[in-house]
Amino acid sequence: MTAARPLFRAPPDALDAEALRRDFPALNQKIHGFPLAYLDNAASAQKPRAVLEAMTRFYENDYANIHRGVHELSQRATNAYENARKTAQRFINANAADEIVFTRGATESLNLVASSFSRAFLREGDEVVITELEHHANIVPWQVLAKERGVILKPAPITPGGSVDAAQVEALLTKRTKLVSVAHVSNALGTVLPVADIIAAAKKRDIPVLLDGCQAVGHMPVDVRALGCDFYVFSGHKLYGPTGIGVLYGRKEWLAEMPPWQTGGDMIESVSFKGTTFREPPARFEAGTPPIAGAVGLAAAIDYVSAIGMERIADYERRLADAARAELSKINRITFYGPRDNHSPIISFNLEGAHAHDVGSILDRCGVAARTGHHCAEPLMERLGVPGTTRVSFAFYNTPADIEALCRGLEKTREIFP
Repeated sequence: MTAARPLFRAPPDALDAEALRRDFPALNQKIHGFPLAYLDNAASAQKPRAVLEAMTRFYENDYANIHRGVHELSQRATNAYENARKTAQRFINANAADEIVFTRGATESLNLVASSFSRAFLREGDEVVITELEHHANIVPWQVLAKERGVILKPAPITPGGSVDAAQVEALLTKRTKLVSVAHVSNALGTVLPVADIIAAAKKRDIPVLLDGCQAVGHMPVDVRALGCDFYVFSGHKLYGPTGIGVLYGRKEWLAEMPPWQTGGDMIESVSFKGTTFREPPARFEAGTPPIAGAVGLAAAIDYVSAIGMERIADYERRLADAARAELSKINRITFYGPRDNHSPIISFNLEGAHAHDVGSILDRCGVAARTGHHCAEPLMERLGVPGTTRVSFAFYNTPADIEALCRGLEKTREIFP
């Protein structure tokens, strides 16, 4: 096939992707002689100048450790860090800033809950319900608890189309279920889970719900109060912010009852050889020197996407991903995985006769950055009966030209693997 520029009707107030693209220095380069088509946003998004400059200013002018110093730089750094907490609170509409815990990423956030929540509320024979499409980070911590403490992990099955039926999740809930922990959006398939129905089913039984929001917060509005979830986690680097910073939202009543996960540094109230006392949340869960500059960068990223508008981002990315899927469907012997409707801007597929890693390598030679493999979702790949897939994931700075480059790369793949 010859790739033609995909056309989609944009509303008058649609964002200007070409203009926004110029805010991202990394996108202004060539890879193997081709303009970079960066389609690996589900793994990590690129960073706008606003984020890079905010972190540079902080390091050049305001850097010091926080909370413990009376000097000017420490006061500035403390204010920047705590203001970032308020920015994150507003972004997901948490009730209060002290419901926002800064971590070093979503994986750490999930491990924090698994460790601390389990010590406070889980006993041998208690159950945690997840789904078959979870990222490893929302599987392995619960498996460790199952092995060490006798907690029972119950995965809800997915549908043949790669969706999750809330009724299947509800069917697993019993009197011993103490937590439901599911993705808001699948990182491997782009499935948007029916989280409102799942949360409603859990609430009828007073079961708390944790949502892994890594693939949601950068692509759609998120309101944790409207959702009614008890915990929500996400990483900065998928939200156009830096690596090494993540957020755990936890309702105040849960965090207040959870013991520390790590100890030392600013989470301590007082220490003596007679005993130690700990500070109230969120400080209780932020041991050691926290990712201060990362929080500053995350706040800048949140301000950047908020200025664009999450509804506008969601609408543009949906149109772009739909156009991409329409073009890709013209390729011979391509198999898509995941639902056609109610999906994020992620497309997961395989070309018959070509290993996903080969596809990824050929795309790279054509200037296209895509992700191949099991996407840290091996149980899901086993369920689908494939070793892995090629995954392309879009952001608001992607354009129809990136779709053209993707199609040209896949045409080249078809020439090598006819």
